[in-house]
Amino acid sequence: MSAIANITVFDGAATPVSHTLTAISVTRGDAGKVVAEYREMLASLPVEAQVRATLTLQQLKSGVWKEEVRVVVPVMETVTNQNAAGYTASPKVAYEDQAVYQQFSHKRSSITGRRLCRQILVNVMNNVTTSVAAATTGAVPELVDQLVAPT
Repeated sequence: MSAIANITVFDGAATPVSHTLTAISVTRGDAGKVVAEYREMLASLPVEAQVRATLTLQQLKSGVWKEEVRVVVPVMETVTNQNAAGYTASPKVAYEDQAVYQQFSHKRSSITGRRLCRQILVNVMNNVTTSVAAATTGAVPELVDQLVAPT
């Protein structure tokens, strides 16, 4: 199995910023469900305000594999005023944006077929109209293509 490691990813801001998601935990649940959790570790933000990701691998009762990648981006509220005593409350999370990718793979599917399906979706989402090589290493390609969850 793949050793759990940090994930470094750039965001989609006008000036892209690198985010390092630190491996937090791996849990094994009922029926062999594996959940790997990652979180950004910025000293200037509370834990609930950190970008986080979850990778899940589960074989359903039908034998079909379910692979899921979830990314959560919290947005902090803006604190602008103070009370009469000069106290300004700490900002809180105003809301969270989430993106979820799920792939369902038949138990007879191959690495090549799962990779092809994942890459077509990635290319559609990125409006890629030229030939690009599919990523074959990293947490998500290993999860989806090879059905290998981090440990």
